[in-house]
Amino acid sequence: MQRLSTTLVSARSCATLARVAGCAKATRPPAKFQRLSAPVLQNEQKRYSSHSPMGTASANPRKKVTIGTLRSMHRKGEPISMITAHDFPSAHVADAAGMDMILVGDSLAMVAMGMEDTSEVLVEEMLLHCRSVARGAKSSFIIGDLPMGSYEIDPAQALQTAIRFIKEGRVHGVKLEGGKEMAPTIKKITSAGIPVLAHIGLTPQRSNALGGFRVQGKTAMGAVSVLEDALAVQEAGAFATVLEAVPAEIGEVITKKLKIPTIGIGAGNATSGQVLVQIDMTGNFPPGRFIPKFVKKYGDVWTESMKAIENYRDEVKGRQFPAKEHTYPIAKEELEMFVEKVKDL
Repeated sequence: MQRLSTTLVSARSCATLARVAGCAKATRPPAKFQRLSAPVLQNEQKRYSSHSPMGTASANPRKKVTIGTLRSMHRKGEPISMITAHDFPSAHVADAAGMDMILVGDSLAMVAMGMEDTSEVLVEEMLLHCRSVARGAKSSFIIGDLPMGSYEIDPAQALQTAIRFIKEGRVHGVKLEGGKEMAPTIKKITSAGIPVLAHIGLTPQRSNALGGFRVQGKTAMGAVSVLEDALAVQEAGAFATVLEAVPAEIGEVITKKLKIPTIGIGAGNATSGQVLVQIDMTGNFPPGRFIPKFVKKYGDVWTESMKAIENYRDEVKGRQFPAKEHTYPIAKEELEMFVEKVKDL
């Protein structure tokens, strides 16, 4: 091993001297050095940590989902699947499961940061989570949710925030809440080449003004207002709109009236696609927690996690873990030598 390392150093030295001498043909080490260097590098890169970022790459990676992909799906009437993610693991599994779109939603304020509501989360915090999600999802189309206070002042402020989400958050587009009143803002952002996903119906960031988390469009005039919002965001350039908490019949009518996709959440199954909060739909929460009517619990991650962690606790307390198969060996003579050297310490 020492001889190989010395040879590798010599090879690097040769390349360095050749560059200094200006000799183009000698910029690469001789072939014999190249062959010898490989095992040294492999040994240097050997890992003992379990924290591999991505694990084994998929043998059949999905084709990247783009705006063009989503528009094609909409034209063909193929439902668009969307789910939230807030960190690397949740993005990684959503991407591997084949989600068309991933939303880094401001709901992470509550499900990932323990805040009371979404109004508390800051731009810098959202950007941190966006970057984590972008590292985990390689095929899904990623949307970053603009938090309250980062886009409402004027279109220029909104564009500035959206640019940060693209450049620093590494997402592919942004989402903002609001209908007719947000049309100039949506137009400003899309004019800069940034895709915008609108959000109408129940807009959680404005729940105080709405009197709480109330279903929208339950009256004829209310439904007309939601439709007007939908048409306004479409005209402003939004590539799609989230439609939250409206009667299924209203969701169907609005979807038929629009030329862009609708992503429903509590808006019936006639919308162009669906979105749910991943923590909610996987059941990653303790018993007794309130979840909205529109959420279907597809798993029970909380119970499975509790079971695993309790078993781990019990085995640690009983000294059953780690067992021999979870430990690293040492040669008998090395162990004896070590014991001899330290016996008088």
